[in-house]
Amino acid sequence: MFNTTSTLMRFGSNFPPNHSLFSSSQGRKYSSPFTTRKRLLVYPCSWNQVQLKAFASRKSERKRSGDRKTTKEGTLTSKILSPDGYKESTDKDSNDGNSGRSASVELLNENADAAVQVAGSSRAAVLQACIITSVLLVASGVAIRQASHLAYAKGWANFDSTEIAFGFEMWHIELIVGLVILISTSRFILLKIWPDFSESSDAANQQILSSLQPLDYVVVAFLPGISEELLFRGGLMPLFGLNWISALGIGALFGVLHLGGGRKLSYAVWATFVGFAYGVATVTSASLVVPMASHSLNNLVGGLLWRFAASNPQEKQM
Repeated sequence: MFNTTSTLMRFGSNFPPNHSLFSSSQGRKYSSPFTTRKRLLVYPCSWNQVQLKAFASRKSERKRSGDRKTTKEGTLTSKILSPDGYKESTDKDSNDGNSGRSASVELLNENADAAVQVAGSSRAAVLQACIITSVLLVASGVAIRQASHLAYAKGWANFDSTEIAFGFEMWHIELIVGLVILISTSRFILLKIWPDFSESSDAANQQILSSLQPLDYVVVAFLPGISEELLFRGGLMPLFGLNWISALGIGALFGVLHLGGGRKLSYAVWATFVGFAYGVATVTSASLVVPMASHSLNNLVGGLLWRFAASNPQEKQM
């Protein structure tokens, strides 16, 4: 019996790869199954492997390129968002903020210190000016009185300023109280009905009293009151006679000298009236104690009323 398998095994290796066999019974061409299987398994698979390798190579190249790009972006992102970088940026911003706040605090402290120094200097300057001015006025008044006394003694003058002495009698108290009530009431009424006088008075008080302590009001009230009366009613007025005309003339001079420092003509008119009242009181009492006490007390009352009005704006507007 013919063994097909052994025959094919024996002769199959001698066939060429593309060798064709012919069937004697059918007379048609067919291909050897072994050769066909070999071609299908070897050549096409080899081509697919080449294609797969080329595709894999290109894919690997793109992947490596993408990895490098991702690595660069990741490195940049890590640098930006890294804790150290964030910490450095936060610390820098915090330091900048702290520096700005520190500078602001230092500036506020410097401004506060400067404001305190300015307030202290203003108070000291007001008190110093008040003391110096009062000393000069007293010295001038004393000098005029002494010169007038010497001139009268030699017959060079008709009036002796020293005739207005520092005597005091009980009825002088009534005169002093009456002057304080008259002048303080008149001032209060004029502040309400005379806007120009109100502005001038407020400007003068603001310039002198705004930086003072409560006890300082006594100083700036009595020193000017005593020194001004010694000069004007104790030194100058007796030179022109002890009468109401002399009182009015010296009162007008007293009013003119109160111009300036924000004080307008209305304030000069008021000071003239006050000076005239003190002059009449001097002629009536023949004593410097009455005008000195009246003037000083009126200064104190006016200063305290201004301070009260300044601390209570509603009361000031009423």
